[in-house]
Amino acid sequence: MPQHYPFSAVVGAGDMALALTLSTISPAIGGVLVRGEKGTAKSTMVRALAAVLPPIDVIAGDRFSTDPHESTPLSPDGPFAADVDVETRPVRLVELPVGATEDRVLGSLHLEKALSEGVTEYEPGLLARAHRGILYVDEVNLLHDHLVDLLLDAAAMGRSTVERDGVSVEHAARFVLVGTMNPEEGELRPQLLDRFGLTVEVAAPRDPAARVEVVRRRLAYETDPDAFGERFADDEAALTARIEGAQKLVEQVDLTDWALLKIAEVCAAFEVDGMRADIVTARAAAAHAAWHGRTVVGREDIRAAARLALPHRRRRNPFDAPGIDEDLLDQILGDDEPPPPPEGNREESQTAEPDSKPDAKPDAPTGGAADGAESDTLDATRPEDPQERHSQRGVEGPSAGEDTVAGAQQPYRPRLFTVGGTGAGESGRRSRAITETGRRIGAARRTGQGGSIHLMETIRAAAPHQVARGRLGQGLAFESDDLRLAVKEGRESNLILFCVDASGSMAARKRMEQVKTAILSLLMDAYQRRDKVGLITFRHDSAELALPPTGSIDIAATRLAELPAGGRTPLAEALLKTTDVLRLERVRDPRRRPLLVVITDGRATYGDDATGRAHQVAKHLGATGVASLVIDCETGRFRMGLAHHLAEHLMAEYVPLGEINASALTALVKGAA
Repeated sequence: MPQHYPFSAVVGAGDMALALTLSTISPAIGGVLVRGEKGTAKSTMVRALAAVLPPIDVIAGDRFSTDPHESTPLSPDGPFAADVDVETRPVRLVELPVGATEDRVLGSLHLEKALSEGVTEYEPGLLARAHRGILYVDEVNLLHDHLVDLLLDAAAMGRSTVERDGVSVEHAARFVLVGTMNPEEGELRPQLLDRFGLTVEVAAPRDPAARVEVVRRRLAYETDPDAFGERFADDEAALTARIEGAQKLVEQVDLTDWALLKIAEVCAAFEVDGMRADIVTARAAAAHAAWHGRTVVGREDIRAAARLALPHRRRRNPFDAPGIDEDLLDQILGDDEPPPPPEGNREESQTAEPDSKPDAKPDAPTGGAADGAESDTLDATRPEDPQERHSQRGVEGPSAGEDTVAGAQQPYRPRLFTVGGTGAGESGRRSRAITETGRRIGAARRTGQGGSIHLMETIRAAAPHQVARGRLGQGLAFESDDLRLAVKEGRESNLILFCVDASGSMAARKRMEQVKTAILSLLMDAYQRRDKVGLITFRHDSAELALPPTGSIDIAATRLAELPAGGRTPLAEALLKTTDVLRLERVRDPRRRPLLVVITDGRATYGDDATGRAHQVAKHLGATGVASLVIDCETGRFRMGLAHHLAEHLMAEYVPLGEINASALTALVKGAA
């Protein structure tokens, strides 16, 4: 039974198939990030890719997949004899789980041998296993930032250096890095996005015929995987041969001065930061030319490369949507013919063109020809830019009896608000917690895989048992139960749950504009600190969970931009809704501590004894011990102070709206001094 769905059988692979193929032809491109909604065959495509790659020769018994043809192999298992045994094996697909630790990725000291035999031996990690293969990270946006940095550094440098636990090792680590993610679960920081060579946006096909073909093929594969695989065997073999030919040809591809100038003009016109975009586009264009059997980079190669290498590099902040203006790209490339190649290259370019099927798509590996179904390119989705939408919204006051939608101004740097005490949640940048990184504060028994050894505490645990263990030599007699790992204190991420008053009183005197600006600033801060966010809004006669807790800050910004204001203020109902959401989140994610942010002027105008009911619910919520913050939106010379009273009942920190801005508060303090 085939262990994978055939690569060429995926309907609508389009840009994703092309990006993966170019990265395997030229791994120096820097890998591929695939962004898309759930159920779009992201993981299926990646797992199928390894099966169509040409097999590789490795030195038998070498743990680092060394190429026997390398003159100076970078392998800790070396040096190797000239007549060393060689074996041929398929390319490996190494999957890195989201919960992987740094020592699992890099490798570390072999603890059992170090303690029992006194031998210092390096135990290779996933980077060593992925050398000359594919390293796949599903849900890469949920991986810790420092691990993503580590992977991208290794992919760019082609080697991994380990300096830890008394081990100093360097080994080759050239691999194709492929990350997949669902933007709804949270974004990668723009700095990390830039490190990926190519990025592809995928979505499910909207054409009913294409969707029917997807279902038909999937059912056929599940019914008889062997027969289904046989249908596409010829296509898979043709892909393997074509990739192998392109891998050999790419070194001969000529990047002419004309091509380099066009690439520079494109990158400059799209205002990308740094020079990485130019380098990646040049490499991808050369790989695209080799994929089509050409030895000179042309306009179509640059266009294909720019579409994959530039969109994610145009983001300036988390709320910018990735994308590229293809009309502008065509305008920059122009229609003037590039200079003809030298005679030798012209002849090679004419003779090197591989045979291809007449109905094959020019920019993607052929697929589905066995049953005559054409693969439509997946529609790339470009979410609306919340910042752009903000600038288009009006901020006028409300007319009688109607809701209004106010915009937000430019976000600012807000004050840091944290959850008190010491937590044990996921690593982040907000509240104190026991984490995998940070300063060492103690030691504990090993309860799972990974972690940093605490040498002194390990020795102290083993010392009382030396006589009973029959110690004879100078070394200590260790057992695995003696091992102690360092306990470290760092920072965790939290759940920031916004409870926003969107009633009519908030729409007066552009108050909602100030509120949205403050929330947008806090969202930006939550993004940088790797928090999850949720949004509850209340107006008229009810409260609504506008956004369930999520890691996608840009979705929260979009919901915020659409938020209207008007009607009465059901404050009690909002606090009841908040209680329900927090109770459910404690079950779903018990390690993540919440920070409740209530944004209101404190008025309660819906129902009988509205203020009394609101204060009663606030007391009940405060008694649960949830960390809370009340941001007072009341303005004007004469204030009722209702938000301050609410904060007292909620046992929350009270902060006026004007004191959210850290820079403005600093300037105020300096002025008073």
